[in-house]
Amino acid sequence: MSTKVYELGHARAGDKGNTSNISVTAYDERAWNILRDQLTPERVLHAFTGIADGPVTRYELPKLRALNFVIENALGGGVTVSLAQDMHGKSLSFLMLDIELKT
Repeated sequence: MSTKVYELGHARAGDKGNTSNISVTAYDERAWNILRDQLTPERVLHAFTGIADGPVTRYELPKLRALNFVIENALGGGVTVSLAQDMHGKSLSFLMLDIELKT
């Protein structure tokens, strides 16, 4: 059986230059365990194929049941040079939430 990240938690995105920063916070302990085990930097980079060249660094915040992903080379060069519709990468959190995981 599989589930999408949005069923396990919520996300928020930010940016700095050509780097996207997306946090995923689990709704509960069960969701945290699934996200911590399966939402790897490799899985995230695969989901962002064609958008980000990486690398992807993951930081764990266990007391918050949250993961923070720093995705480099993800914003078409950054806000001041990108022709992307969403130059700040705010909608990238929706791509993160659409990743499918095994449950």
